[in-house]
Amino acid sequence: MKIRFGVGLGADTAPAELAGIIDRLESTGVDSVWFSELVYTPAVDPFVGMAYALARTTRLKVGTSVAILPGRHPVLVAKQLASLAALAPKRVLPVFGLHSALPTERDVFVVPDGRRAAVFDESLHVLRSVLRQEEVSFAGDFFTIRSARVQPVPAQPVDIWLGGAAPAALTRIGRFGDGWLGSFLTPDEAGRARVQIEREADAAGRAIEPDHFGISLAVGTGSLPDDVVAAVRRRRPDVDPELLVAADWPALHRQLDGYLAAGLTKFVIRPAGPIDRDGFLDRFVAELLPRQN
Repeated sequence: MKIRFGVGLGADTAPAELAGIIDRLESTGVDSVWFSELVYTPAVDPFVGMAYALARTTRLKVGTSVAILPGRHPVLVAKQLASLAALAPKRVLPVFGLHSALPTERDVFVVPDGRRAAVFDESLHVLRSVLRQEEVSFAGDFFTIRSARVQPVPAQPVDIWLGGAAPAALTRIGRFGDGWLGSFLTPDEAGRARVQIEREADAAGRAIEPDHFGISLAVGTGSLPDDVVAAVRRRRPDVDPELLVAADWPALHRQLDGYLAAGLTKFVIRPAGPIDRDGFLDRFVAELLPRQN
């Protein structure tokens, strides 16, 4: 199975930095770059960032880590993905989630009260249908489309990966996803999630490729900043933060060994807190590219 590492861009990546980062990743042979959905920060919008990065490169892959689907019309999202895939075949890696990790941004993605999960499921059905078929008509609880023709239909279907780790999320990934990108999970937890996703896919008469399981990880420069520790504890108060966020590169390698043993092969690596960007990219290339196969 192919082991791959991509660079995750967070809230502290200003638009003025993007050209230099993208050019550096392309020239050094990094596999992919990932844009987070962070509306109320200086970070570039994921779809704008993907288009910009693809226009500057010839081999770098681009992804979203993660973009929010409920609250967007799935046909318009499909058009964006189909356009990107036509401009840069095999280099577009969308990952979608249920809602923003930042509570202040959740009101931006409007869905009927109490129906976000149902909207997500229907959105995924519509999105996958219009990306794979010449013409689609559909009448559901939330969307009605008549003779939808998203052109050009990608010659190779765009894989739709999903985030999440709650039981309902794992069921959704098995039913609708082509891959999974987790976060804030220990290797043991990620391994159990992978097994459950495969069971859910089998129950739905589907199969997810064995190397389509990954996780987003952060790495520090020797110790974790207090605000990072506090943020991890708010999200996972039941787990030691250093089990989820690596304090340094040796700790990251130990984590990676655990995730690989659990059956994960795709990794999005981001800095844990503000750091020297050039120094991070130097270490990323030196530490992780030799681990690819």
